[in-house]
Amino acid sequence: MMKFNHPYHLVTMSPWPLFCSLNLLITMSSMLTMFWQFKFNLLIFTMILLYLNLSQWWRDIIRESTIQGFHTSIVMKGLQSGMILFILSEVMFFMSFFWCYFHMYLSPSIEIGSIWYPTNLIIFNPYNIPLLNTLILLSSGVSITYCHYSILESNFKESISSMWLTIILGSIFSYFQYLEYNESFYSINDSVYGSIFFMLTGFHGLHVMIGTTFNSIMLIRLNNLHFSPYHLFGFEASSWYWHFVDLVWLFLYLFIYWLIF
Repeated sequence: MMKFNHPYHLVTMSPWPLFCSLNLLITMSSMLTMFWQFKFNLLIFTMILLYLNLSQWWRDIIRESTIQGFHTSIVMKGLQSGMILFILSEVMFFMSFFWCYFHMYLSPSIEIGSIWYPTNLIIFNPYNIPLLNTLILLSSGVSITYCHYSILESNFKESISSMWLTIILGSIFSYFQYLEYNESFYSINDSVYGSIFFMLTGFHGLHVMIGTTFNSIMLIRLNNLHFSPYHLFGFEASSWYWHFVDLVWLFLYLFIYWLIF
């Protein structure tokens, strides 16, 4: 039996990174097929396949952290640093779109009449669905924070209930965002405002769905008692990500909806 005299985790060979990379390539190709030919079958199939591959990868990571005990305090610090860097990269990602928005807001193009927003667009009332979605996301941030403190107090019944509430609120937000898109009087092709609006809100909606999936996995782990008050980084990572999604939406609501109304 091999002995390890160091606190680091030497990851074993895994097929899942390769499978997920190939799956993402096929998913992007299927998205292009959907955009140009309106065929959804291949995209649905590749998304299901991607979730299956990711579930196997997550299963191995959970097994390494719980049963095998490979996630030492040193490894946990590395995972925390990695999650922080990932969120910072997401901040830069959204900052690029906000930069584009404020460039057009402060110096509108002559093609749209040198005013912002274009006068021929009927924009959303920020006090209708957008305000409701803001309250929903802020409430979900409160519920996931309550879930965190419940875990710290070893109150797992309350933590499971509050995590369920967080997932339900995130799903309701996604549904209302879908309704808002259906009621829109403009599309991504209608001027630079339409392009920026749907890019920002669309990518944020994608992050909400990713965060909801992340929280669902944490709910499964809570039901299996994988967390303790001293070992709960998986949950902390999901809560960090969810608070980041909340913060991005607040900026979206203030600048995309409310500021120009």
